[in-house]
Amino acid sequence: MSGSAPFYQKHHRHYDRGFRSKETESKLSQYQTSSTSATTSSSSRRSGGLKVTSYSGLEASRLSPVPERVKPTYLAVDKENQIIGYVVPIFRGSQEFAAGFSGTEERRARDTAGYMARRDLFTSGLEMERSEQVSRREAMRGSAERISLNKRIHEHGEHFKRMNEDSLMHAPDFVIKPRSHTVWEKQCVRLHCTVSGWPDPRVVWYKNNVAIDPLSNAGKYKIESRYSVHSLEINRCDFDDTAQYRVSAMNSKGEQSVFASVVVKRFKGEIDESLPSPRRASTEDGPVSEYGINFQTHIVDKFGVSFGREGETMSLGCTVIIYPALHRYQPEVQWYRDDVLLSPSKWNHMCWSGDRATLTFTHLNKEDEGLYTLRVTTKSGYETYSAYVFVRDAEAEVERAPGAPLDVRCLDANKDYIIVSWKQPAIDGGDSILGYFVDRCEVGTAHWIQCNETPVKFARFPVTGLVEGRSYTFRVRAVNASGMSRPSRASEPVAAMDPADRARKRGTSAPWTGQIIVTEEEPAEGIVPGRPLDLQVTEATKNYVVLSWNPPGEKGLEGVMYYVEKCVSGTDSWQRVNTEIPVKSPRFALFDLAEGKSYSFRVRCCNSAGVGEPSDPTEATTVGDKLDIPSAPSQVVPTRNTDTSVVVSWGASREAKELVGYYIEASIVGSGAWEPCNNKPVNATRFICHGLTTGEKYVFRVRAVNAAGLSQFSPESEPVEVKAAIASPAPPFGISVLECVRDSMVLAWKQPSFAGGADITGYFLDYREVVDGVPEKWHEANTRAVSERAYRVSDLRENRKYQFQVRAANMAGVGIPSQPSDTFLCEEWTIAVPGPPHDLQVREVRSDSLVLLWKPPVYQGRDPVNGFYVDIKEADAPQEAWRGVNTKATESSFIKIKNVKEGESFVFRVRAQNNAGVGQVSAVTEPVVALTKPGTKEIVVDVDDNGVVSLNFECGDMTADSKFVWSKNYEEITDPSRLTLETKGNKSKAVFNTPGEEDIGIYSCLVTHTDGASSSYTLSEEELKRLLEISHDHKFPVIPLKSDLAVELLEKGKVRFWLQADKMTANGKVDYIFNDNAVSQGDKYKMNFDKNTGVIEMIMDCLTPADEGTFTFQLKDGKATNQSSLVLIGDVFKALQKESEFQMKEWVRKQGPHFIEYLSYEVTQECCVILKCKVGNMKKETSALWYKDGHQIKADENLGFTEGVLKLEIAQISKKDSGVYEVALKDDRGKDTSTLNLTDQGFKDLMNEVFSFIANSSTPLKITSTDEGVRLYTFVNFYNDLLQVTWHYKDAAIAFSDRVKSGVVGEQLWLQITEPTEKDAGKYAIEFHDGKAGLRRTVELSGQAFDDAFAEFKRLQAAAIAERSRARVAGGLPDVVTIQEGKALNLTCNISGDPLPEVTWLKNDREITSDDHCILSIASGKFASFTITAVNTMDSGKYSILVKNKYGTESGDFTVSVFMPEEAAGKKK
Repeated sequence: MSGSAPFYQKHHRHYDRGFRSKETESKLSQYQTSSTSATTSSSSRRSGGLKVTSYSGLEASRLSPVPERVKPTYLAVDKENQIIGYVVPIFRGSQEFAAGFSGTEERRARDTAGYMARRDLFTSGLEMERSEQVSRREAMRGSAERISLNKRIHEHGEHFKRMNEDSLMHAPDFVIKPRSHTVWEKQCVRLHCTVSGWPDPRVVWYKNNVAIDPLSNAGKYKIESRYSVHSLEINRCDFDDTAQYRVSAMNSKGEQSVFASVVVKRFKGEIDESLPSPRRASTEDGPVSEYGINFQTHIVDKFGVSFGREGETMSLGCTVIIYPALHRYQPEVQWYRDDVLLSPSKWNHMCWSGDRATLTFTHLNKEDEGLYTLRVTTKSGYETYSAYVFVRDAEAEVERAPGAPLDVRCLDANKDYIIVSWKQPAIDGGDSILGYFVDRCEVGTAHWIQCNETPVKFARFPVTGLVEGRSYTFRVRAVNASGMSRPSRASEPVAAMDPADRARKRGTSAPWTGQIIVTEEEPAEGIVPGRPLDLQVTEATKNYVVLSWNPPGEKGLEGVMYYVEKCVSGTDSWQRVNTEIPVKSPRFALFDLAEGKSYSFRVRCCNSAGVGEPSDPTEATTVGDKLDIPSAPSQVVPTRNTDTSVVVSWGASREAKELVGYYIEASIVGSGAWEPCNNKPVNATRFICHGLTTGEKYVFRVRAVNAAGLSQFSPESEPVEVKAAIASPAPPFGISVLECVRDSMVLAWKQPSFAGGADITGYFLDYREVVDGVPEKWHEANTRAVSERAYRVSDLRENRKYQFQVRAANMAGVGIPSQPSDTFLCEEWTIAVPGPPHDLQVREVRSDSLVLLWKPPVYQGRDPVNGFYVDIKEADAPQEAWRGVNTKATESSFIKIKNVKEGESFVFRVRAQNNAGVGQVSAVTEPVVALTKPGTKEIVVDVDDNGVVSLNFECGDMTADSKFVWSKNYEEITDPSRLTLETKGNKSKAVFNTPGEEDIGIYSCLVTHTDGASSSYTLSEEELKRLLEISHDHKFPVIPLKSDLAVELLEKGKVRFWLQADKMTANGKVDYIFNDNAVSQGDKYKMNFDKNTGVIEMIMDCLTPADEGTFTFQLKDGKATNQSSLVLIGDVFKALQKESEFQMKEWVRKQGPHFIEYLSYEVTQECCVILKCKVGNMKKETSALWYKDGHQIKADENLGFTEGVLKLEIAQISKKDSGVYEVALKDDRGKDTSTLNLTDQGFKDLMNEVFSFIANSSTPLKITSTDEGVRLYTFVNFYNDLLQVTWHYKDAAIAFSDRVKSGVVGEQLWLQITEPTEKDAGKYAIEFHDGKAGLRRTVELSGQAFDDAFAEFKRLQAAAIAERSRARVAGGLPDVVTIQEGKALNLTCNISGDPLPEVTWLKNDREITSDDHCILSIASGKFASFTITAVNTMDSGKYSILVKNKYGTESGDFTVSVFMPEEAAGKKK
């Protein structure tokens, strides 16, 4: 054991000797050396107890060789393997264990010698025991010293690891989260948390999402941070401190937040006088105190039943309105799934923006299916809203593969195994699921490993082969005959370790204080443990059996472990299962048992003292799945709920152990296809199936599920049609008085907001008298239901006060009564103006308009009603905002209100008028939002093929009880003489029997039992006229033509007459007429009628004089007819006949070799002329001969192509190339020629095109200077002598002279201005003539350009003069002169220069003068002579002549070599 590392090193992912620095290694070796002698020296010391204190950090660094007595300890670590302290277990080692920690062989030898000496000295048993205790204490001291060293080494390792931040950096994590508190006023509260993370996170506290600043409210808040423990203290809490507090930790790797709530309570009626006086806010109901506010919470804009698919994102949201709105007060917003509070995670995010709560799913899983509830809590209570979320399976990767399992969890985790459980999917893909595969993935990696080789059917599986101390996640895949499902969502991470170690790791410790405290008594050594207790089989399947037991009752035993034994029933042979390593935890899983056999099990305890007695054996356990598949549910009963949902209830499965839940499936009657209604098992026996199709009939079936599998399906339910359930209607409201006489009153009311899913059959009205403010007993006003929403109550007493209530009735029964009306006085009305209109209805609501209907007042006043006024205002606007819609009274009882603001909510009222004035206002309508609802249809007018005019309306939101109600001028149509109404499905049609002026009006259609589906159509006089015209066209139809009869020529000169009809059926017919006589198919006429395209044609081979006349095509299709004619007479016929004959000749020509494109020319960029023609129908024997002016110039034979281009290139065209060019094609099939005239105008046009290319290739005019003057020039790619150019000066042609000249040098065209002056400055241009517009290049020779050119000219002129006039030596002098002594030397050279140059002669670079021996002379100023009368050896040397004038200097050099005659003779010898 001495060679093994402690578990806390093995479990740490960073445990590696490579992390130890050289300093740490040296300290470790120093400690091992010094510890050898430390044990012997310390053996004489005695300790009276087990309370031991280790050295502090400073003392530990000194590595004292005299250790105190300590116990072996373990390091306590957090989730990120950071050391946070020590946890000291009881001592488990024996003397051998302690000796194993002594370090070296020498140390063990000394211990043994000391022990032998003490045994000889102390012979009694007591002394022997004391000696053993001393040995253990010494070993404990050494162990404590080693632990202290290990801590130091660990800290060094952590230090060096922090130097490499990448290995340890991780986002903040809350080890301990702050918890919520409820306190009384004036108490203090403290929120604290522990945060881990590297680098150290920055922690900020928030109150209702506002950062807390302790300095802004001194003494109120106190924020502390020590040893990764952060706290917020709130001093003397008051009512305003009730809030949601958030603490956020952030570093470079990320941010994490947690929440806690603080609720401050106050004793009833108690208000602290020391607090500031509460502010008062004026409301309609009076003043409201800031303390004790009664909040009203409303949840609007709610999310509905939602459907998603695995892998998608989804958001649920509601708008929350809290009144009164306090800026600094925030409610507590919570989300629940199936009544379980949700917390933010990587799967769901929660957001509260102050008025809207949102729950977002980042990646939907089937585990997310359920009933979601939003709970908004204020100090006045809470409001909730719930809706169901369904999550369907993602598309299978393999066709007919099952759905993914769900809800993967780890039920039991040990160092040897982890039991994984899951729930079976609702979809098996059509084939039974064969089993499941479990995959594991070590945390920190992305590699998944399959845990079982064969699929398991049981929904629990123990995973073995794990590495102790490492964390894993698991997932499950289902498999059937078709393939594998997608993997389930991964489970939460779980560590493979003993539960005791896990509990220790989960515990929190204070920061290291430098002390090790022994928390248990010293273990009893040498005692064999007793029997384990309460052994039982907790789980048994055909794959494994799980045993659990309790440790023996004795305390203080040194480290107890266990051996498990099994025995086949009927035998007495016990076999140990874990023979190699005993288990430390009282739980064990057995594998590899024979299925079907019975086994008994027992357990033995063991420690260093030995193995104890076995426990009582278990009862015989047969290996197999004890958990049976549940029985099928029964009595499935569907009940109507809404128009898209059905409530399904069923009888529970009677034989169901460990029931997980139920799956419900639905099928449209007759389809045979079953679809799951839920993808997550439900525990109840009642479920609402959503997402069904309205009007369809469904049957349902249910099956139960537990870990053993899915039950058989229940019997199918009775069919049920999906439509809203019928209920009694809601109460009417808005009761008002329309008329009052002495003994009766006419009451009106508004229809209920909910009709109960069926038509309202009538209303019942009750009344009661109110005496002195006290209402009496209710009395029935009518015993039979009234269908109108107005009723006269008779037999009342005058000048008495009454209240009324109304109840609505439908086929489900009579609803609850409305709220009692206001108190009305029964007295006769005598006012002159009318009473209020009633029964206001809003129809045809659109984004920019709506229609308001009403009924006239019952009380007319003194005179009949002659008009109505309509008022409008925004729903939330004050009373002063009422404004009129019509300035002039309308006589009708309806009005279309236009130009309303889209999305705004409006209310309306109506007033009637008579001659006496405007009467009372009607009751105000309910608010109406001006918005076109999705799917809104309009009335469409249609005229069918028989000319029948009809109005058509379609509704997509119909229910089973919906009906179409047609009206004219908003009065229901009951007379069938003018209109015939037809309804089929969701479409209705109003057919005009005989449309006429009496049908003019506004036609509308209303669909009952919908959300106001209605539309209208105005049939005006102009619209009626238009419809009658269309009707006539349909009754007497004309076949439309895309094109009238036309003629065209085809190949061989054939003539084609044709037209195209727009639309004709297969029964269509055509008659062909020529000069009023029908013609038919034959040799002369070929007819064709393509009914798919509508093209009708007649083809003639040729035209003769007898074919002159009129051609007509007559069309007939059913009762539709049409015709088209074409007149071919006179010049038109002759031209067509001539063209036909020409086309015939052309066809004949093309039977042999022929020209596709006749001879033409092309000028290239290089100004080459290419004569070309395109030929066709060629063969090898075809020859192509080129001629010019009748003389053959080229022959092309064996061309080798069927169709191609023949070319003749003229490289540099000139006048001699003018002529008539001809190409002749010839073979045995015929001959064809093509001629091109390039004479006179033809040649001129060609040259003009050449000139155009030359002009376009010219460069811009440039300016250069010479010693004679200024030159303007341009370059062209090619120059032709026939090219005509004109030079211009100031837009006038230049008259050339000796001073101004032009010319051409190669491809350069130039203009030379000799001796330019200021008068020559200006704009110059060169114009190229190409027979068309030509091309002109210009340059500006003025200003700076002229000055620069003139200066350059002067400089070059001066340089030329200087070059011509400078002194020169023009030859005559040799390089070397060899002469015999005594001879005469005479050399002469030419000199020039203006002025005459000065002449100087030099010998060996020294000037010489003329004398008798050396004569220097100049003749005529042009010849310089050098004469030596008689040379001698002294005359040898280098001679130079130097000429010089004001323009320059030049020299000529020669060498004179004088030799003796003897030297010459010697040289000859």
